[in-house]
Amino acid sequence: MAKITEFKGYAGEPPLAKPDTPVHANVVTVQDGLPVKYPGCEGIGVRVVHPSNPNAPAENLGLVMFYVPPHVVLEPGSHHTEECYVIVKGEGTMTLAGKKVPVKAGTFIHLPPWCEHGIENTGTESLEVLICTSPPNP
Repeated sequence: MAKITEFKGYAGEPPLAKPDTPVHANVVTVQDGLPVKYPGCEGIGVRVVHPSNPNAPAENLGLVMFYVPPHVVLEPGSHHTEECYVIVKGEGTMTLAGKKVPVKAGTFIHLPPWCEHGIENTGTESLEVLICTSPPNP
């Protein structure tokens, strides 16, 4: 069993000063997002939290729900942004630096900058992937 580490708060001065007035959260659903199409792929993304979405205009990260129909492939590629994929529903295969890795609901994949990655839906239902990118992709 893994050792549980106690969170002891943030050390040092924060990089941003706390404002004098309350900061309000953006509470959104995927329906409040903006659709995005990836070249060469029949899947569709929805930019839920992203600088381009006025409903949740993040500055330092992007959050996309990616829907991949059965038997659809997003071919491997790489970019300078860091990402985390969370498989929310379905199953598939990710290509990670040339290696095929099976993924299913509950799998988290951390992608350092320039890590080659692609995904294929090998199941019979839509593959739903939550993608967090920092900094946000354009």
